[in-house]
Amino acid sequence: MEVHPGELPRVAAALDGSGPALAPLRPGMPSAVAADARVPDDVALVVTTSGSTGEPRAVLLDVAALRASADATHDRLGGPGRWLLTLPLHHVAGLQVVVRSLLAGAAPVSPPAGDGFDPAAVAAHLAALPPDERPRYGSVVPTQLHRIVALAGRDLRPWADLDAILVGGAATAPALLARARDAGLRVVTTYGATETSGGCVYDGVPLAAATARIADGVVHLGGPTLARGYLGRLDLDAATFVTAEGARWFRTGDLGELHDGVLRVLGRADDVIVTGGVKVAPAAVEAVLAELPGVAQVCVVGVPDDEWGSRVVAVVVPGGGRVPDLAEVRAVVRRTLGAAAAPRRVVLADALPERGPGKVDRAGVAALAASQG
Repeated sequence: MEVHPGELPRVAAALDGSGPALAPLRPGMPSAVAADARVPDDVALVVTTSGSTGEPRAVLLDVAALRASADATHDRLGGPGRWLLTLPLHHVAGLQVVVRSLLAGAAPVSPPAGDGFDPAAVAAHLAALPPDERPRYGSVVPTQLHRIVALAGRDLRPWADLDAILVGGAATAPALLARARDAGLRVVTTYGATETSGGCVYDGVPLAAATARIADGVVHLGGPTLARGYLGRLDLDAATFVTAEGARWFRTGDLGELHDGVLRVLGRADDVIVTGGVKVAPAAVEAVLAELPGVAQVCVVGVPDDEWGSRVVAVVVPGGGRVPDLAEVRAVVRRTLGAAAAPRRVVLADALPERGPGKVDRAGVAALAASQG
């Protein structure tokens, strides 16, 4: 079923066990759940992943995991509060806004529906709300944060008045975070997955209900927020949910480092580009290029090449009235990461293909880069 804000009682019924489990759908998306599928009794939500790491998967989230995630989030942020709903309910981050709201006993703030995300309209809606002693929180993806930061004056203030704005769903460029915080926004970066009931690492530090470890360079996440597994896919369960050190872990597929309890995610293990026999991490190159003037968004991909195996290509969405050229791009990356990581082409795009809210479709970006020669 498609879940809309007006159907929140059905989500509440799924949480308290008085109603069936829900399988929210993206509008127009076929269900990954067969009509005769048997869902365990304590599962409240069957959430389909975006498919950004392969085929979409139906993830089983039980009531205990969802409650553990919501309670840990409120503990980290400063207590239960009123949540702003600006994300779709077929996405785990949007669903978690609803779950947290229901458990806090405060209906989420749902701005009037419009064509896409309009941060000024949302700000006006927030400004018109009556005073509330409870904290106010928001949850957005990096693309939305970019649009919020572009606001000025009166339009920005309601966003700055929020006690916390969670930003996740994809990596957020350090330059964007700096601009947001300089503008007075209380931004908290989140990291997690549908399989962990959404974000479970805030500003690099796991929530009280989560743990993190690095095994063979790959990030593993554990704790009571973990999903039960995948609906009807025991093969995926065995490959993705592993037991080690006496605990159950979700193997994310992301490369990472853990120092003094702070997690740093380095990008997808399967996104690594091998060019001329040298491994290049796209996320590292993207972080460097995101600091360049004129770069609003960037995605770095490998394009097949007879000589190099793969060419490093930067697909850039320009911003600020300036377009960085190839020489500038290569020079800044070469200084920071070495010659092998320096892109051999820059492809300009009006927007990056996405798969799910705020998630860049790397396969789509690679196809765009290849089509440009």
